[in-house]
Amino acid sequence: MQISINEMQYYKNFDEIARDILAMAKESLPDRLIYLTSFARKKQMILKLSEPNPSIHIHEGMVIDINDTVCNQIDFDNNAPLIYEDMSRETKLDDLRQALIGANINSYLGVPIILSNGEAFGTLCAVHTHANTITAKSTNTIQTIAKMFSYYLDLERLAYRDSLTGLYNRQFLYKYFEEKFGTGGALFFLDLDGFKNINDSYGHEAGDFILREVALRLEGFVQRHNGVAVRLGGDEFVINLIDHLSKEEWGKHAEYLLSQLSSWDIPLEGFQLSVSIGIALYAPSDGNPLKVVLKQADNALYSAKAMGKNTYQFNPDL
Repeated sequence: MQISINEMQYYKNFDEIARDILAMAKESLPDRLIYLTSFARKKQMILKLSEPNPSIHIHEGMVIDINDTVCNQIDFDNNAPLIYEDMSRETKLDDLRQALIGANINSYLGVPIILSNGEAFGTLCAVHTHANTITAKSTNTIQTIAKMFSYYLDLERLAYRDSLTGLYNRQFLYKYFEEKFGTGGALFFLDLDGFKNINDSYGHEAGDFILREVALRLEGFVQRHNGVAVRLGGDEFVINLIDHLSKEEWGKHAEYLLSQLSSWDIPLEGFQLSVSIGIALYAPSDGNPLKVVLKQADNALYSAKAMGKNTYQFNPDL
């Protein structure tokens, strides 16, 4: 589950660390423009540049389809750098020729930034307007700097991610909600029905598998909507969605989640695994802290459980 811009904004000293990383890389390749990128949802974002360079037409915050970038050709599986000393002579780059001419780039070094869980974060790149030799020493130095940056990202990620599922944790939810609640939306409180019996009967390994699978399905859902998925603990999850929908439309989201979390391709003989959902809606003008909205969603969840489970209910106060 890729690190998002939402997450990075809460990392301690991210801007300062990124600038230091670029400055160290610049010492090794002083005549190049150095930049840092991240990947998310088949897009590449230019996060930071070593300095403004009017000759090279890329800028901080630029978002590009990953298939339209040279970085897409990096071998992330083997953590290998990608080097083009004279891109004008590379026939394999013909599909990107116009983009390279537009950016005015003809020499490229791209080094993958990979987290400890194997996830590709992005790249550390060095480019020039003209063909240039890139030495093995410079390449090794940039690789070392990229590895140092990945260690920093891993440490920060631990503060905001659940170690088992990779979803965001409670700490992240509080920071995210504090910033986003003013836009209005809905908080879905989910609790798995029958999970304890399955966990007791099949063991924690099976239980952990189910929790990870739930996380994948929830993450897939929020990637198609404006929100985040969180594991509060145990078999309790939260989805916070930022949108202005009718109660009926929110209900359709809940029905979709019910269907997604009641069908399993694993043998659960004698057990039924489903989910109950409590929904709390909040308007931009409410101003309620997260603990209030969570309590409202928890009350709704209690009502859903009381109705026989595998269903959803809105906050009874609505």
